[in-house]
Amino acid sequence: MTTRRLSIADADAAPPLAGPKIRIAIATQDMKGLNAHFGSARRFAVYDVSAAGWAFVEAVDFSDVSDESGKHRTEGDDRIGPKVAALAGCQILFCLAIGGPSAAKVVSARIHPIKVPAPAPIEEVLERTRAMLAGSPPPWLRKLLAEAGVATKPAFDAED
Repeated sequence: MTTRRLSIADADAAPPLAGPKIRIAIATQDMKGLNAHFGSARRFAVYDVSAAGWAFVEAVDFSDVSDESGKHRTEGDDRIGPKVAALAGCQILFCLAIGGPSAAKVVSARIHPIKVPAPAPIEEVLERTRAMLAGSPPPWLRKLLAEAGVATKPAFDAED
């Protein structure tokens, strides 16, 4: 399986995102929406997201993907391992579906998979993630942020 990466060369020229941030990957077929299963995703859009906004990091493209039949075209051909390796550094993966063995590999790579019930525009996924970080992140997200070494404000102040 051939993996190609596209990133913006001037990424360092952009001002850094303020506050705690997480890196997310979105399974996509067209770079416009969250609209793919993990195994059949032709691309992953990778973004850094903070309470202040988001920044595109890179697009990861795969030349040979699953047809969602559950069978490999060539026996022993691993299509999941290269995808998991390509997402190294991400804390969250958004996809429409992910099989049990694939989810286990993603989780063991310290990436939290989130299945979304219906396709959605990428901007909507980014905004929902930004809003979670801007408010009081849910416990599972606070745990991910802590594991990534990102400090967050507590859900409540001890003086409350």
